[in-house]
Amino acid sequence: MNLMQSIRERAKKAKRTIVLPESLEDRTLRAADIVLQEGLADIVLLGSPDEIISKAHKLGLKNIEKATLINPLNSDKRSAYIDKMLEIRKSKGLDHDSAEQLLNDPLYFAVMMIKNGDAHGEVAGADNATGDVLRPAFQFIKTQPGISVVSGAFIMILPDQHFGDDGIMVFADCAVHPDPDASQLAEIAMATAQTARDIAGIEPRLAMLSFSTKGSAKHPMVDKVVEATRIVQQQEPGLLIDGELQADAALVPEVGLKKSPGSPVAGKANVLVFPSLESGNIAYKLVQRLAGAEAVGPVLQGMAAPVNDLSRGCSVEDIVNMVAITANQAK
Repeated sequence: MNLMQSIRERAKKAKRTIVLPESLEDRTLRAADIVLQEGLADIVLLGSPDEIISKAHKLGLKNIEKATLINPLNSDKRSAYIDKMLEIRKSKGLDHDSAEQLLNDPLYFAVMMIKNGDAHGEVAGADNATGDVLRPAFQFIKTQPGISVVSGAFIMILPDQHFGDDGIMVFADCAVHPDPDASQLAEIAMATAQTARDIAGIEPRLAMLSFSTKGSAKHPMVDKVVEATRIVQQQEPGLLIDGELQADAALVPEVGLKKSPGSPVAGKANVLVFPSLESGNIAYKLVQRLAGAEAVGPVLQGMAAPVNDLSRGCSVEDIVNMVAITANQAK
């Protein structure tokens, strides 16, 4: 069984409810139909039920009627959601009329469903920009306790199974935070370890990457990685982590043994934590294109409940996979 099959099987067992706010987008509807057919999750579609059913029929879809269809404009939950919105954002100047207007937007309605316990997670972005998807989540779902920064991880499935765990690795942050400080980098590392367990199904061995290994270079950028590693070791003493490590020291056993002897991670890392978004984003794309790796994600991590953003160029299969991943993330 490959990784995505395993993720789908775990999603079936989890029986989570995932809300899809882009209900009239063709790929989203096709993906919802597959998710419902395979039993990967219970699905909530937001919009006019008549329009959703009509569109589904035109697309020849057979399973959409198994979904829960909710029109945000006349839902009986509106009053409760507005009260919760005011409770969370009144100190930020949100008033009743503004909350009412926001709740007309399916992206806001979706996060309030999650906040109220009526759904476990959300997948969107096939028809909306990343900022529009994430803004409601940042405002109302917020981050996990002890986490101040949201980051994006990619599950990398490599043709060369000598690396990682049988070719499976996790890279972060490759999608969200441009230049984390040491504390934020530590949070990203801990969140990525959780993603490795929950989504990739591997026990994490984290390499905190740099252009230096164990003091071979001196620079404030190196100091940041050293400090981030220290913070993680202090907060999660049982986690296998080492840094600062160069990429070859993290991945190649002979190099790791030479550059960082006695390290529990060097030469056998399965999670790579990059010092900046620039390095992480470049690295995953190079590995994807030059090594022929499959890059699954980005999986957003650090949110108090899973909200995952799609590329607007995503395929139906991408959406199905992200629904399964979101179901795996949901607690």
